[in-house]
Amino acid sequence: MAGWNRAGTVAAASLLLAAVHVAGSGSAPEPDDAARATTPAAEPARGTVVTGTAPAGAAGVPVEYAAYLPAGYDDGTEEYATIYLLHGRGDTMAAWQQVTADLDQLIADGDVPPVIAVMPDAPWSERGNWYVDSQHVDGAAVETALATDLVAHVDATYRTVADRDARAVGGYSMGGYGALRYALAHQDVFAAGMVLSPAVYVPLPPADSSTREFGGFGVGDALFDDARYTQLNYPALLDAADPELPTHLFIAVGDDEWANPAPEDADHDIDFESARLYNAARRVDGVTAELRILDGGHDWDVWRPAFRDGLTDLAGHLRTTDPLPLPGDVTGTEADDRAGGVAVTGTSTVTAVNQGADAVLTADGEQGWTLPLASPAADRVYGLHTGPDGDLYTAGYTRGDLDGQHPGNARDDAFTARVTSTGERVWLTQFGDPAAADRAYASVPAPDGGLYVAGYTSGSVGGTANAGDKDALLARLGPDGELLWTRQLGGAGEDKALAVTIGADRRVYVAGVTSQAMPGGTANGGLDAWVARFGADGRQDWLSQFGTTESDQFTALAPLPTQGVVAAGHTGGTLGVASAGGNDQLAVAVTSSGRARWLTQDGTDGDDRAAAVHVADDGTITVAGHTDGRVGVSAGGVDVVVSTLGSRGQVRDRTQFGTPERDGADEWDESNLYLGGDGAGGLLITGLTFGGGRGLGDVFTGPLPPVS
Repeated sequence: MAGWNRAGTVAAASLLLAAVHVAGSGSAPEPDDAARATTPAAEPARGTVVTGTAPAGAAGVPVEYAAYLPAGYDDGTEEYATIYLLHGRGDTMAAWQQVTADLDQLIADGDVPPVIAVMPDAPWSERGNWYVDSQHVDGAAVETALATDLVAHVDATYRTVADRDARAVGGYSMGGYGALRYALAHQDVFAAGMVLSPAVYVPLPPADSSTREFGGFGVGDALFDDARYTQLNYPALLDAADPELPTHLFIAVGDDEWANPAPEDADHDIDFESARLYNAARRVDGVTAELRILDGGHDWDVWRPAFRDGLTDLAGHLRTTDPLPLPGDVTGTEADDRAGGVAVTGTSTVTAVNQGADAVLTADGEQGWTLPLASPAADRVYGLHTGPDGDLYTAGYTRGDLDGQHPGNARDDAFTARVTSTGERVWLTQFGDPAAADRAYASVPAPDGGLYVAGYTSGSVGGTANAGDKDALLARLGPDGELLWTRQLGGAGEDKALAVTIGADRRVYVAGVTSQAMPGGTANGGLDAWVARFGADGRQDWLSQFGTTESDQFTALAPLPTQGVVAAGHTGGTLGVASAGGNDQLAVAVTSSGRARWLTQDGTDGDDRAAAVHVADDGTITVAGHTDGRVGVSAGGVDVVVSTLGSRGQVRDRTQFGTPERDGADEWDESNLYLGGDGAGGLLITGLTFGGGRGLGDVFTGPLPPVS
């Protein structure tokens, strides 16, 4: 496919970068009012509207249409995505032309890429044709005329990307029915549908509906046929949807739709039917949906703002350039698999995979090996590291007796393991409160041997009383696996340690999330992120809490070359200069005294979260995360994003890759991504994908693709 026209325009969900220097933890100051622009915004460049006629083709009827061409079309060579806009019953192609100014502004603001909008006229059946191929004696093959003949004509006449991934369809009222049908019945033609106040009814329209009056669903002399309507309606289309052709629906309706006075027809009110459609569509494999309820009725007071919101949403599901695929290999079983980490030892790459309820380590190469860390109960690993001795270290949790010393265990216990480069288990240590849930979520080999482990406990470990729901937990194990000490840290809420690393000062840094105030910290509202530093003896030096009134979290840590660490995660508020919307990826350089030296917040208007971070010897920072927005070319669903940052937090470049399904995060948006390798031979990445086709969830592993 041809490249997306990005010259002078930021893509629909372009990254908002906010690298700021802050004096301490907490939100960055707002810009000075005097610095804000006071001059009126410039008028957007205007597109043009042309008219044309698609000659009679397979349907045997010509199609008149108007087409919006974006500003710069006549002077350029770029190829564009296309959206087909279907008018309502009794209207003409002129109705949609009132949104051309909205198109100009959306494109100028960078909310959507330049796009061609085709607005066909549908005069058949006295303008009540419902956009289907009618079998009535006076009907016409409207669906064939538009979805086949018109599309072929437009692709041959204008500079479009002739691919379903670059094509959408939208409509209101009767046109909403048509847009829904075309998006589902012609998945090979359209990737997305904008369905506004759709005149859809399940199982059949009410007796007084105009759906029954014009012959669109007629057969022979009958203006309406129950079986024909059922055959064409969306429940049948959802049942037959092809999950290999992902389809996205944006559904919007007003809250003041006409209320049918007949009690038996109350559930045919269009607002009710729209909600029914949304809840049916989002349960179908391969179909995603968004629903918006606007203030207004069955008119342009709803359809015009819904069009703006809808086109912005659809832009994230259209592309004119092929996306980057997942790197390396995809492995998986018939179970629900998750990544557990990746490391390099000697000449072998070793991956940790949670295969259903079992944790498994696997080394590649001629001397490859496989080592299960599994009991009859559930076992999971989080992170895999090569120690200074060349052995592999990992940690996780088990609900069974993984070390042979906990018979009858039925609660989550933390565990750590040391494995040689040839796949022999040196030791495995299981620990925790026998009466409570304890989990290890991160680990790092100690410089003098052994391991530091971070996670949480719901009880008491090492004699410290639990301060609330869950307490963060830090543990030190010696080279022989002996549990040397534990530190339990928390407030009245839920506290988790999700990352641990060792700084250049040989101090231990721990980071995570809290629902209230940590000891030494201050609650900001919602969930807060935090970082703490400890000595090798387990003595706490300080704790810094970062947050907004929304949800904020640190998920990963990496040491900086000279002093301090980089903490990575996400924020739902504004910790940088501004928020891009939803959750933004977050990276904070935390000094050895616990202050924020710089903070970078970047993301799309969707959900963006950082999951892993690595710092090279030259100070280059690599952040791996995931987004359901667009920072490059979206593959669909949730994609992996890898960014590189300079030593002062400035974003240098970023790359987006994935499959049409979810990658890097599960159904609950929990991250599942790891970076590994020593950096000298190039970083490796491993993570979850639902696009592998091997099981419920699979794992990809490979070298990082080149950043762009």
